[in-house]
Amino acid sequence: MVAGLTSIVAAGPAHAQGCLPADDGRNPCPVALVRPASPPLSAMALVGRDIFFDRALSGSGRLSCASCHVPHHDYAPAGSTAFMAGGRMLDRQGSRNVPSLKYLERQPPFSIGPDNAESEGPPPVTTPPPSLTGQTIAPQTKTARNTQSSATNLVPQGGLFWDGRADTLEEQANGPLFNPDEMAADKAAVIHHLQNAPYTHALLALSGTKATTNPGLLLSEALFALARYQIEEPRFHPYSSKFDLWLEGKAAFTPAERRGYLAFNNPDGANCAACHIDQVGPDRLPPLLTDYQFEALGVPANAHTPRLTPDLGLCDSGRMIARKDAYCGMFRTPSLRNVSRRRVFFHNGVLTSLTQAIDFYRLRDPEPHAFYPQDATGRVMKYNDLPARFGSNIDVQDKPFGQAVGAPPAFSEQERDDIIAFLKTLADRRQD
Repeated sequence: MVAGLTSIVAAGPAHAQGCLPADDGRNPCPVALVRPASPPLSAMALVGRDIFFDRALSGSGRLSCASCHVPHHDYAPAGSTAFMAGGRMLDRQGSRNVPSLKYLERQPPFSIGPDNAESEGPPPVTTPPPSLTGQTIAPQTKTARNTQSSATNLVPQGGLFWDGRADTLEEQANGPLFNPDEMAADKAAVIHHLQNAPYTHALLALSGTKATTNPGLLLSEALFALARYQIEEPRFHPYSSKFDLWLEGKAAFTPAERRGYLAFNNPDGANCAACHIDQVGPDRLPPLLTDYQFEALGVPANAHTPRLTPDLGLCDSGRMIARKDAYCGMFRTPSLRNVSRRRVFFHNGVLTSLTQAIDFYRLRDPEPHAFYPQDATGRVMKYNDLPARFGSNIDVQDKPFGQAVGAPPAFSEQERDDIIAFLKTLADRRQD
């Protein structure tokens, strides 16, 4: 048994304290997961489906939502390029790695509040965060053990996009649609198309008579239809992975997957589950493998980024409450569902394999030369994608970080490979 795992979460029926995978890989504490209902799509969701695939909405006439969020690729990009081509002539690029649209139906709105070790839901905002009051609080170490010690931390969490700037699926769709580097749509042209599209009659019938004379309302209803499609279409949240079946006692881990699960949850090693929660709570909802929170990891710069200035993440998101130096360099922790099928990783797409991505956690501190360039004197330029004045924001205390240069990594290459085997169990069944 991996050290430190006897106290894995007692948060729900699937993982009572000490309830670890059996020697044969089966779950000794199965639970009946509560999955979203999947009735036939509503009329509004059907309109949203048409809009999702409508290339005529873009400035180029060649991009739809589905161009970057490909259904057969987990509603993520199909290729291995970090920055997707966009603009009216498809000669520009977005500035971040395009995230998947899967599993956003439970994403909470943005908030700043206590680190909730027991729940995936958004916390109440009880007091202003230290960065807004001038106070300082020493953060408590965050581990895969589900203790209450980190609950005193006041942390940013929730929202959509890498920087959490949107709270609703409507807001999220509105951003790329009119971004000049992405779909590059013109608002007047979009409204004109919505008034003359094949689905216009259905959209107007559902939107009410005011939408025929109120272009802004018509656009809002179209964005609402897109949101309904993402909420109602089961393909956006199928919960059909081997891991889901394992939680229900319908599948068994292989030896490598079992070892990877234990390493993933080891608070004294990889400690992945501290941020990528894999436990089932009392609500029996399938875990989303994220705590929704923001972290500054100090990933290396991507030399191919189209950005002309450093990407400061949360503090540059446009949210007034987040415009504080203490949040610069922070990005939202994504779900790990289907992560084994991704080809680029982190907000800037700097790493191009899952092995590289996990090695970054393993080697960032003890072997920084493995990821960061060196200057003319041979000094490793660590955290080279973030201005030095924000360096104190980077997580250096939570495992697997914190080792001195030259010290042994927090987990081994074998554990890395086993974790990858476990992460592959998070991939949904392929759908037609």
